[in-house]
Amino acid sequence: MGKLFGTDGIRGEANRHPMDAAMAFSVGQAITYLLKREKHRTRVIIGKDTRISGYMLESSLESGITSMGGNPYLVGVLPTPGIAFITQSMRADAGIVISASHNPFQDNGIKIFSGSGYKLSDEEEEVIEKLILEGKLPEMVPPAKEMGRAKRIEDILGRYIVFLKNTFPRDLSMEGMKIVIDAANGAAYKVAPETFIELGANVEVIHNEPDGININDNCGSQHTQDLKKRVVESGAAIGLAFDGDADRLIAVDDKGHEVTGDQVLIICANMLKNQGKLENDLVVSTVMSNLGLSIAFKKYGFNHHASKVGDRYVLEDMKRLGAVIGGEDSGHIIFLNLHTTGDGILTAIQLISSMIIEDKPLHELAAMMDIYPQELINVAVKSKPEISEVPQVVEVIEQVEMELGDQGRVLVRYSGTQNVCRVMVEGPSDDLTKKYCRQIAETVKTSLG
Repeated sequence: MGKLFGTDGIRGEANRHPMDAAMAFSVGQAITYLLKREKHRTRVIIGKDTRISGYMLESSLESGITSMGGNPYLVGVLPTPGIAFITQSMRADAGIVISASHNPFQDNGIKIFSGSGYKLSDEEEEVIEKLILEGKLPEMVPPAKEMGRAKRIEDILGRYIVFLKNTFPRDLSMEGMKIVIDAANGAAYKVAPETFIELGANVEVIHNEPDGININDNCGSQHTQDLKKRVVESGAAIGLAFDGDADRLIAVDDKGHEVTGDQVLIICANMLKNQGKLENDLVVSTVMSNLGLSIAFKKYGFNHHASKVGDRYVLEDMKRLGAVIGGEDSGHIIFLNLHTTGDGILTAIQLISSMIIEDKPLHELAAMMDIYPQELINVAVKSKPEISEVPQVVEVIEQVEMELGDQGRVLVRYSGTQNVCRVMVEGPSDDLTKKYCRQIAETVKTSLG
């Protein structure tokens, strides 16, 4: 059996290994066994997005936890960052999220937070993986009288909304601001509209009627066409697009143009800098961020660190280097002074705060950075040797880098969850960028496909 955990928990097609009922049962047992305490039963929060497979996985996790003597608390549909918040505020031992983020409905996943609200470390995931794959969990179960009990908690949405509203400065107001929200038929479908309505905004919501199979279906952060149209038609100040579990945000400005995670990052970092709250004047992004972001950081006097791809690595580097803000171009933004993980709704609140403080429309704030043309091609591969050990690929990368000079860059890396090599090129024009990206992708396909 292969490795279970990828860069963001366990993920796969629902009802198929490793995302089946048996695996969820084993994960429930393993996390409970790992966190067993002498003086109290292990308490685990379980939340999910709106996928139809969430019911099966929720029940299986609940069964695994109770069989190992733990007490699961079921909170139902809630964004991933909401589960991190509830886990921490209830002083639970762990929180489990059932979601495959921006993936289509047929996929699902399991992410685990520690009691402190942070995602588990690689080492902790390895222990859980070992417990599951060694097949010894059935021998570790306690006697029947020591089994746990499940409880469903009803007032979670209200608690999370209060937390979110408290991140909006009290001296600011959203009264009269027109906002369009695309809830992706996902976990934010209730909490996002209610939060902004309670903050005084004039809210219109699209794609907020989940049926179990329409999550992320031509909507949300990956598909902003409907949101762009509604923002322009309604004359809204901003459009907010969340993904299936609402841990990321892609915004749409008042002109109907998409505002990327990189742009949100520099806008919000600039607000913190002006308020004297940007620790070490430092912002953490990833190696996948647009070249325009690092150029803008230099222009505005920010210190900058590029981490490995994945919000967990952004967070690790933020904590290590003393940064309060970091994120990915995909829209995962972490405000470490406000939360332990990326939160799309919280990010939207901070972005709107920037607009109000600066008294500028979003399209003007987004112009803080120029976006260089970028092309990304995913190439299916049979194996994943070190890129530096594949001579033909090294040669074509060096050739393209030499031709681009300081007008662009090349990044070739493997996916953490699939047998895919991602080829990304940024350059001075669309045509050149596409040409160079195809050139490298063809060589990768020939060498590794």
